[in-house]
Amino acid sequence: MLKIPDGCFSRGVIKVESQQALLEATAELFEHSVLLLAQEFFYTEYDWRIGVLNRKPIFACQYFMSKGHWQIYNHKAKGQDINGECRTLAVHEAPRAVVELAVKTANLIGDGLYGVDLKQSGDKVVVIEVNDNPNMDAGIEDAYLQDDLYSLVLEEFVRRLELKRRGQAW
Repeated sequence: MLKIPDGCFSRGVIKVESQQALLEATAELFEHSVLLLAQEFFYTEYDWRIGVLNRKPIFACQYFMSKGHWQIYNHKAKGQDINGECRTLAVHEAPRAVVELAVKTANLIGDGLYGVDLKQSGDKVVVIEVNDNPNMDAGIEDAYLQDDLYSLVLEEFVRRLELKRRGQAW
């Protein structure tokens, strides 16, 4: 897998399966970025996204691959087949290993708001990426907590602003 660091929603990601495909993909991607990321291709039926705020998990989503495709979004598809289904669960319903690795990974970066993308196959759980500006879309990431998700985020940011106003660290 080759990807540009600032790609999103499956854009800027190319699966390469040969030397020739690698050369073509690097030429294409270097037109958009001076830096490319390479990672092993690891197919699963869905990716996990664990939202982490202030070192705690706040939401858990499964993003299923687009129908007949290897990514969540298939930008060449038509109609409803463009993106896969999404399922949001209570954090405690997600596999413990997935949630723990997501929190551990986010905590290496800081105590902000992160969306940690992971793949799981059996006992194997791997981090795909950490998003420092994760989307929280109505009806998707908020499907379980609903407005409480936004309240959690806003309350934390207000708490931090208050502490900063008082000259205290959070």
